Amino acid sequence: MADSFKKRGQKFIRRFSRASFKAGVEGKEHIKENLIMRFSHIQNVRLLVLEWGLLVVALIMLSIAQAFWFGDSYAENVFTTGGTYTEATIGEVDSLNPIFAVTNSERVLSKLMFATVSTVDYSGNVGLGIAKSIWPEEDGKVWKVKVRNDLKWSDGEPITNEDVLFTAQLIKNPSVNSIYSSNFTKVEISLDEDGNVVFRLPTVYADFESALNFPVVPKHVLAEADPKTLVEHNFSIDPVTSGAFTLNAVQTGTGEEKTYYLSSNPNYFKGKTMLNSFAVHTYDSRDKIIDAMNGGSVTATAEISGPDADKIGTAKFIRKNSSINSGAFMFFNMTSESVKSATLRAAIREGLNLETIRAAAPDTAKLDYPLLKSQITLTNYPAIPAHNFDAAKSKIAEIAGEHQISLELATINSGYLVNVTNVIKEQLEALGFAVNLSVYEESQDFISNVISRRGYDILVYEVELGVDPDLLPYYHSSQVTASGLNLSNYKNRMVDDLLLGGRETLNQELRVKKYESFLQYFVNEVPAIALYQPNLTYIYNKNVRTYGNDVRLVTAIDRFSDISNWAVNKTTKNKTP
Repeated sequence: MADSFKKRGQKFIRRFSRASFKAGVEGKEHIKENLIMRFSHIQNVRLLVLEWGLLVVALIMLSIAQAFWFGDSYAENVFTTGGTYTEATIGEVDSLNPIFAVTNSERVLSKLMFATVSTVDYSGNVGLGIAKSIWPEEDGKVWKVKVRNDLKWSDGEPITNEDVLFTAQLIKNPSVNSIYSSNFTKVEISLDEDGNVVFRLPTVYADFESALNFPVVPKHVLAEADPKTLVEHNFSIDPVTSGAFTLNAVQTGTGEEKTYYLSSNPNYFKGKTMLNSFAVHTYDSRDKIIDAMNGGSVTATAEISGPDADKIGTAKFIRKNSSINSGAFMFFNMTSESVKSATLRAAIREGLNLETIRAAAPDTAKLDYPLLKSQITLTNYPAIPAHNFDAAKSKIAEIAGEHQISLELATINSGYLVNVTNVIKEQLEALGFAVNLSVYEESQDFISNVISRRGYDILVYEVELGVDPDLLPYYHSSQVTASGLNLSNYKNRMVDDLLLGGRETLNQELRVKKYESFLQYFVNEVPAIALYQPNLTYIYNKNVRTYGNDVRLVTAIDRFSDISNWAVNKTTKNKTP
């Protein structure tokens, strides 16, 4: 049986081998006959072959082109988490304690690292910061604050109502000399039986919620610090923070330049930012910022405006102009012998060509009064006397008599202020004055030695006008102090009553009448001359996302109100059909 199977297998193999050999021979002959021997006929159909070949190539190319052309239909570039945003600022950083923030650099760092009790929201209105609720009692004479639950400092310690109380009392302490102190003059601050922070005001203040836009510092870190030497505390160089970022490192560059590297704060009450980090580069001149922008060292800046902005290449940067609630003014020091006469101040206003002065600040809005139409709508505005150089010069000469009046004119190196002040100097000299111009860098020294001491006859300066039409900080006699913001040293009992009345009343019609009456005093007594309303010029790399176009700014620093959404990294995301 086995031999039978073996013979059959051998027979099958021989047949298979003969069939394979025959197929191979026939295949070679077929290829030779139908392919190789037909090559000689290609020339007869060469055009047809070429056309088909070109058609195949064209189809391939069209397929590739379609993939590129319609790729955006199926995918898009979107911003994603990660990366570092870098911004260039002007001014030294003497302290990272936010209640001392004076220079632009210090204010930027303060806003990025510290949350406030109330805050200006995206719409330009006052909203809640770390406060869970803010409410008035006794018709606005008493205000109470309750902090949100489960807030934490960057070191993990809880943020409480006691931190708010501690900070407010520090700010109020005259030995601390905080920039926020004017908001708490004669205000009693305590905790009630429920643990809420209570602000008991000397009079009703309808818009006190806006005064609560101050940064909070940690009591558990600073409780034992001497208020007189608070600025020297280690907290000023290595702070515990509550804002979107916390300090990571500081790098010293050439000259006065430093870079502050901030890391996203995981304990931030609005949630972790899309950015991993934020770097603030501080410079001592705008020329250095321009070089840094053009050299790619920084992503953005809010320090360059006007003609200087044109020095930054437009190929990779976007320039955004946003209105802010600020005003540039000539403040007369009314306690100075040189300008204490209201007649002289009125003559100066009459003699100055304000249109020429304002031309030195292009891209700004004309400002005649210290109130903005976005703050309050008035029915009657007092008339401002027209420009008359000859009449003004004659009045000034009569007041001066045989002696030429000398004026100390001061300003800071910011925005258009230097250009504007130079024009003012020329016009004052043409009116017969001897003028000495001093230009300062905005710093704590400037605040201490010039602002606090009122070391000027005329100060050309920009001030923030705020969300609400509250002019008490700038023109009420209670603010004629070293820490106050009454830069004109203006004292008038009737004006005091009007400004307090404007604060106290919730009746809009009555408030309008009080501010209209104040403006009449402003025009008649000339404590200051309104010049222009500045814009914020923000220049940033076109490949990043910064504050939205729908964000309404009250101050330049409010650009960070939506900092959680800023981004620098992009990724490709497939679209859902």
